[in-house]
Parts: sequence; structure tokens; C-alpha cells
Amino acid sequence: MKNNQQNYREVTPYSVSLGLIMTVLFSAAAAYLGLKVGQVFEAAIPIAILAVGISGALKKEGALGQNVIIQSIGACSGVIVAGAVFTLPAIYILGLDVNFWQMFFSSLLGGVLGILFLIPFRRYFVKEMDGQYPFPEATATTQVLQSGEAGGSSARTLAIAGLVGGLYDFVIASFGAWAETISTSFVHIGQVVADKAKLVLKINTGAAVLGLGYIVGLKYAFIICCGSFLVWLVIIPGINLLFGGQVLDLMGTGLSQTVGSMSADEIFRTYARHIGIGGIATAGVIGIIKSAGVIKSAVGLAAGEFRKKGGPAVATERTDTDLPMKTVVTGIVIALLAVFAFFAFGGVVSNIWQALVGLLIVTVISFLFTTVAANAIAIVGTNPVSGMTIMTLIITALVLVACGLRGNAGMVAAMVIGGVVCTALSMAGGFITDLKIGYWTGSTPAKQETWKFLGTLVAAATVGGVMLILNKTYGFTGEGALVAPQANAMAAVIQPMMNGGSAPWLLYGIGAVLAILLTVFKVPALAFCLGMFIPIDLNLPLLVGGAVSWYVSTRSKDEALNKARADKGTLIASGFIAGGALMGVVSAVLKFAKVDWMLEAWNTTAPGHLCSGAEAIAIIPFVALIIFMVKASMGGKKPSES
Repeated sequence: MKNNQQNYREVTPYSVSLGLIMTVLFSAAAAYLGLKVGQVFEAAIPIAILAVGISGALKKEGALGQNVIIQSIGACSGVIVAGAVFTLPAIYILGLDVNFWQMFFSSLLGGVLGILFLIPFRRYFVKEMDGQYPFPEATATTQVLQSGEAGGSSARTLAIAGLVGGLYDFVIASFGAWAETISTSFVHIGQVVADKAKLVLKINTGAAVLGLGYIVGLKYAFIICCGSFLVWLVIIPGINLLFGGQVLDLMGTGLSQTVGSMSADEIFRTYARHIGIGGIATAGVIGIIKSAGVIKSAVGLAAGEFRKKGGPAVATERTDTDLPMKTVVTGIVIALLAVFAFFAFGGVVSNIWQALVGLLIVTVISFLFTTVAANAIAIVGTNPVSGMTIMTLIITALVLVACGLRGNAGMVAAMVIGGVVCTALSMAGGFITDLKIGYWTGSTPAKQETWKFLGTLVAAATVGGVMLILNKTYGFTGEGALVAPQANAMAAVIQPMMNGGSAPWLLYGIGAVLAILLTVFKVPALAFCLGMFIPIDLNLPLLVGGAVSWYVSTRSKDEALNKARADKGTLIASGFIAGGALMGVVSAVLKFAKVDWMLEAWNTTAPGHLCSGAEAIAIIPFVALIIFMVKASMGGKKPSES
């Protein structure tokens, strides 16, 4: 996949201007969609598809380098939006107020720190560990960019898979022809078991998630699903069995509902998921300890460059040249000073001392958990930024309360500080994907790093403006308000802590102990705990996709043929992801336009029916999709045979 072109046009007026246009459009769309339906779509793949299409329509030759820059700048939209919508709307939800400049600087400074903190680790994750991580999203985006450039059979395969996956996901999302998720409760006996024992399994039938599983591979998919199985088959039923008749208000929120009256999903959100959060945080700390050598090396590189006179102390090869470390360190210092000034004089905290505390929280957590965010993206393509942000909010609330800042002012301060950290981690995870794409396509890292700052500035301004407008137009509370589920979760965590409540420390502690035990037994703790945190319906398809990957790559005794089949499967999986991502945006736009073709009869269970029609029928197209993926992948031929 690696491309080492020497004559490589990258930064041009065309690539920068189109990248900025994509940033504005997708920042506005992602913010609107994320707050309306609670799902922030990943912009990188749709932007890559559009970049390839536009360069093709304009008959641009050798456009790969420019398309990478377009994608890299434009992708700022998704990561900045994720950092903002997870936290800042919670201020409105709590009945408080936040102005445009607070939203803008929270997003901008967090994004800038995410870029700067990641750069020293680029070479480790992107080059030294090449082949060790699947990088599913980077793989799919790279396939889109390279196939668009190369054309031929690879482009045809990707286009066909994209069409199949896109139409498949579009039919589910827009027409509701069959259910997007199949649950064991869709039959009567399964519903009884779900009601009585809180035992339920679910699988998402989407093409994009299936393709993601293929690229993740069977090993990591199995580890992730083991985490899910522990939660859904053991922990949730166990909590119901032991405490079914009791009210467990672990956060002092005034909860009055007994465990037994909750559904399995409610037990997951209220209790079990917090075990995953504790596990992710602890696995992150363990990862930081294990990465001490890498961190030390990055710090040593910076220190060594300051001691030297002259240029960067790194390789001068174009495809391995980062921004000079002096520039990076100077940028970090300036950004942190700006964070301090923002906290102290931007109405975030009450005094200089509290601003220093906020700065310390942002610096330590953002820097150390940068490697955790990069690891998570590299393994499963999913950044557990919401889980890490909840942990950040809890730490922030505890520290601010100890510093005398509580109540309404404390909640605003905690959310803004959490917003900076959330955006930094979101950016770090998203940017490692861009840099991996650049590594595979032969781009110049320093150019990607430089222009990422401009994309971040434009995205932060767009998101701040859109959120202000959406709050005035729809609001985040009351009838007809925007959903903003992540922000609601953040508000639910922070409010009791700022008003004398607590955090579910017992659940976090269980997750921490579990992560330590997994590490002792040499099981990848981060992947396992991600499985505990991410809903099971998004994890089980990873296992199916991973099983398909294993199957098509092991059927022959000829290893070259196995590799050819696996490579074709990667193209098909990338097409599924690309098509699903693009049509997901189209479906969401149609929903907002209130174009509703869904048939209610498919989505309800009439009295006396054995099961829900939508879920029962969903099995057939899902199995057909798997068969298509296997058959098409098995058609891969060795280069000598093609």
C-alpha cells in the first residue's frame, strides 16, 4: 500500500481551498447531525470520496497528494465537532450559559494541543509500528484515495462494494425495509429472558460495521467481543440477580428506579458501562507506563534539538519529515499560555489559582492520554473519547471543588475544561489516522501537520457558530429540543458532583482491577475494555467481519493466493465502509427534511405475532451480504494470474 512518489504535488491553492470548504460544510453538517440524532459521523471517508470525484471531474492528473491534503484539512470537522458536542451543550442542558468565544477557544485550543502533542509520537505509531495495528479507518480511506488515482480493477472492485454497501445501509436507514439491529428479544422466548434475566444479545446489520470488522481482523475483534460478552452475559444479568429489588444510586442523583425494573440497556448505561470506563482509564494509564520509553524518546528528541544549533535532528527524507521539534515545543508553550489566559480571563474560572489548576489538568491528561487515543483508533477505529472525557470531568470536578469552585460556576468551568481535553483527545485520535493515510500514500507529514492548524481554526469557528444558532433555534431541553445524548450524559455526571454528590467509584474500581488482571495475563486490556464500553450491537459485527477475514485468508495452501484474497477482501470491506459512511450522511439529511418512507408495520409487533417483522427479515439480507463478501473476496487472484 506504501507509495513513495518523488514528484508529488500536495499543498496547492486548489487543495487548501477545497479542504477548507469541506471543513465548513462538514463541520456544520456534523454538528447538526450529532446534536439532532446523537451520532457524529466520521467525515474523513466522505471527504476522500468527494475529493477523488472532483479531481476526476476536473481531469486532474497526479491528484493523490492534493486529495490527501483535502481530506486531512477537511477531516478537522469531524474531530472538532466530536469534542464540542460531547461537552459544551451540557452547559445549556444544566440551565447555564456559554458564549461563542468560550465555545470557539475551547475547540480551537483543544484541537491545537491535540495536533502538537501527537506530532512527537507520529513516527512510532505510523512508521515503527507499521503492520502491528489494523488502522481500519485509515485503510478504508487510503483504498478510496489510491483506487481513485490508479483506476483499473481495484477501482472497479471498490466502486461495486461501495455501491452495494451504500445502497444496503441506505435502504435500512431511509426506508426501514428491515431492522438495523437484530436482538435476541425479537422472538417471544428471547423477550421473556430479556425481561426476567436481563440477558440479551444484539448485532448491527450494517455493511459499514461489517467492513470495519474485516479490517480489524479476528484477533482484536474477538478480544473486543470478549469484553462485550462479559458485560452482557455476566455483569448485567449478575447485577439484576444480586440487586434486582434494590435501588442503587451510586452517584447521589436521587435515582428511585429499582435495578429489576430497568431494561438490560438501562443497566448497561447506568452501571455496567462505568466498569468499562474505569477499565479504559486504567488500561490507558498502563499503556502510558508501557509507553514510557516512547514518551521519553519524544521528550529527549525535543530537548536534544534545543541543545543543537541548526535544523531538525530527524531524518531529512520528505516522507519522514515532521515539523521541527523546536516549532512543536514552542507551539505547545504558546498554546498552554493561551489556555491559561482563556481560563483566567475568559470567564471560565474565578481566579488565577483555579486557572492554573485547570491548565494542569488539561496539560497532564491531554498529553498522557494522547497515546491512548491513538492506540484506540489504531486498533478499532473508534476513539473512546467520551469515556475518557467522563473521567476527565470527574477529576476536574473533584479538583475544582477542592479549590472552592462548585455549583453553577463550577459546572461551567468543568465543562469548558473538559471540552478542551475532549477536543484534544478527539483530534489526536483523528490526526493519527490522517498521518497513517499520508504514510501509505507517500505524503509529507510536515505539510499535513502545518495545514491541520488552519483546518482546526475554521472548524472551531464553524462549530461555535452552529451550536449558538442551534441553541437559539431548537434548544437542548424541552419539547422539540435537540437530543445531544453525550452532553446529557456529561451533565448527569457533573451536576451531582458539583452539588455534593459522588461518582460511581466502586464501578470504576472494578474496571481498574479488571484491566490490571488482563494486563497480568497478557490480554490487551484497552481492546477488551473498549468492548465493555461500546454497545454490543456494534461489537458483534466486528467478530463476524473478522471471521470472514480469517476464512478467506486461510482456505488455500498457497500463501500468495491467500494474500490476494485477503487484499481483495480489504478492498470490498473498504467499499462497504465508504459507501455506508456516505449514504449515512444522505439518510440523515433526508430524515431532517422529514422525508419519511418507513413503514410502521415493519417496525412493530402486532399481538400474537411470533416476532418483529423488521428484525426477522433483517437476517436474510445480512446473511446475503456476508455471502457476497466471502464470494467476492475468494475471487481474488495472484498477480501472475490476473
